[in-house]
Amino acid sequence: MSSVPRLQGKVALVTGSTQGIGKAIARLFVLEGAKVILNGLSREAALGAALVEELGADNALFVAADIADEAAVKAMAAEGAARFGPVNVLINNAGMDVFAEPLEMTTAQWQRCLAVDLEGALHCSRAVLPGMIQGGGGSIVNIASVHGHRIIPDAFPYPVAKHALIGLTKALGIQYAARNVRVNSISPGLILSERVVQWLESDPEEAKRQIELLPPKRVGEPSEVAYTALFLASDEARFINATDILIDGGRSQLYHE
Repeated sequence: MSSVPRLQGKVALVTGSTQGIGKAIARLFVLEGAKVILNGLSREAALGAALVEELGADNALFVAADIADEAAVKAMAAEGAARFGPVNVLINNAGMDVFAEPLEMTTAQWQRCLAVDLEGALHCSRAVLPGMIQGGGGSIVNIASVHGHRIIPDAFPYPVAKHALIGLTKALGIQYAARNVRVNSISPGLILSERVVQWLESDPEEAKRQIELLPPKRVGEPSEVAYTALFLASDEARFINATDILIDGGRSQLYHE
């Protein structure tokens, strides 16, 4: 850690922060001086409470909210601001996998995927942007995916939402650049979240195959995504805007399946 915490005096909202990448980001942000508003669904309240206990109640607050619900998002942002002050940093990490054959996909699957993976990021951005603008600026980091760059068969409609999220990143970044609000995205590849660990452990042969496809011959770690989010959130990245950073060990650059 640097001698001066890189997020000292910042207030960050990290959605989907009870597990995986979001949890790693929340931990690192507190270590670097930020006050963090944690978020998850109501069924994750116990995980949120445990993380608040770990990070300290003076540093973290858990607010349960489904980011697909715009009213709930506004209430979450207001509760966080009342506790720590206006949000300077937003990490739109919450998301969900929806994989369906296009002709068999239900309308509900399509709508839920876009509501969480795309519209949720917009809801959160709209909730914090007025405070960022009034406060002189801020940083929004959207957690996209390699699915937003390369199409993997049988993954529809998830890549549609992630392509759109990268588009949202660029559009908002340009829209508010003159007001000192930067919007960037990160596109992780295979990362050792709890869900991925469980999947790899359930099928050792498939895990071996997937790891062999990765140029570094290993799976990424949540902390490696967290440090990139930290950089983009900090003033060190103050001239980086409307761009996406791939974190996949180079996997998406390979031509074979």
